[in-house]
Amino acid sequence: MIEHPEKSSIPDQPGSYQFRDAEGRVIYVGKAKSLRSRLSSYFVNSQTLPGKTRAMLAVAESVTWITVATDAEAFMLEYSLIKEHRPRYNIRLRDDKSYPMIAVTTNEEWPRAMLVRGARRPKVRYFGPYVSSGAARETLELLLRALPLRSCSPAKLARHTRDGRPCLYYHIGRCAGPCIGAVTHEEYSDMVERVSQFLGGQGAQLAEGIAAKMRQAAVDLEFEQAARFRDQLQAITSVLERQEMVISRDGDLDVFGFNADDLEVSLQALRVRAGRVVGTNGIVVDLVEDFSEAEMLTRVIELYYAEKAFDYPSKVVLPAPIDDQERLERLLSELAGRRVVCSVGRRGRPRALVATATENARQEFRRHRLRRASDHNARAEALVDLTERLSLHEAPLRIECYDMSHLQGTNYVGSMVVMEDGLMKNRDYRH
Repeated sequence: MIEHPEKSSIPDQPGSYQFRDAEGRVIYVGKAKSLRSRLSSYFVNSQTLPGKTRAMLAVAESVTWITVATDAEAFMLEYSLIKEHRPRYNIRLRDDKSYPMIAVTTNEEWPRAMLVRGARRPKVRYFGPYVSSGAARETLELLLRALPLRSCSPAKLARHTRDGRPCLYYHIGRCAGPCIGAVTHEEYSDMVERVSQFLGGQGAQLAEGIAAKMRQAAVDLEFEQAARFRDQLQAITSVLERQEMVISRDGDLDVFGFNADDLEVSLQALRVRAGRVVGTNGIVVDLVEDFSEAEMLTRVIELYYAEKAFDYPSKVVLPAPIDDQERLERLLSELAGRRVVCSVGRRGRPRALVATATENARQEFRRHRLRRASDHNARAEALVDLTERLSLHEAPLRIECYDMSHLQGTNYVGSMVVMEDGLMKNRDYRH
């Protein structure tokens, strides 16, 4: 059982703290704007603590802490420690879904736009995420008709550059032809910037700019150039018509909705940029810790911005009041490098957007449970097959495998591998 540290030895500063078990493993990571106040709250009458907190303290043998200068630093330190140690008693990300995004590879001489999933890479601009890969693919296809960035791999680009012959995409107007010098770096960079501008939510401004160039080309009697601008404008307008305008053009916000039970919570965010919904994103997490609804929302939204967010809006619309809203505003403002305001969507358009985000969260929670159920069904089928192959009377719920070795009767080493509920656990024994 962990001993109460001297209160005077705990600094009254922001920071992160870690509880460790008897084997030195980190079992819980937390953060606080005052380590002294937060840690002292654990060492009270155990009957007044939530059940999960009591269980964690019963296993804990020591507590350590690291002080930092600000709340934002404490948040990032906590997140880094959770990612490194994966503590048993912290909330855990369960969402294994990789949402499709559109990436612009600004780290290449001739950048390309493509549909991607998974982890982000440095020096690459990401836009989205999109709920549907079909919607993301259609958006990209229509956009590249207007602004024909290359879509080929670096190896293919090098081959066509070496041969001096473009691919079919150039001939049908789907690529600007950088491999044969059909476009200058300045012209290509301008297209890259306009693609990024559109995907960043400024499609209406881009359309207005193309329309102005089309009119000017017509005045200058450059009718072929005006026709190309007309085709670009039609493609841009077609994509804009698929994006719902939900608020005024200068609106730039994330709107959250959630759906939860006693064990898990699904959080979904509508990403509104320049007044239009440009994508949605979310997470599903295990509620290992004891939380009130306000505490749960605070922690899960923090996890979302640490794990899943690609940019920071100027405003965050919450589905319900949270603990210490001002602290969350300071945290997001410091991370974003500019002012971020948080508010609760109580009436009008914000309330309607929260309702939409909440419905998305409910549907994602349902899909998550169906995926888990299908996983259970697959494991059950595998166990039935194993039962038949091994001629067992009933399906094994736990499988243990042992391996023993020694050196001529000394230095015994034993290893046990356990399969239980689809999880593998290893243990080594030495004597």
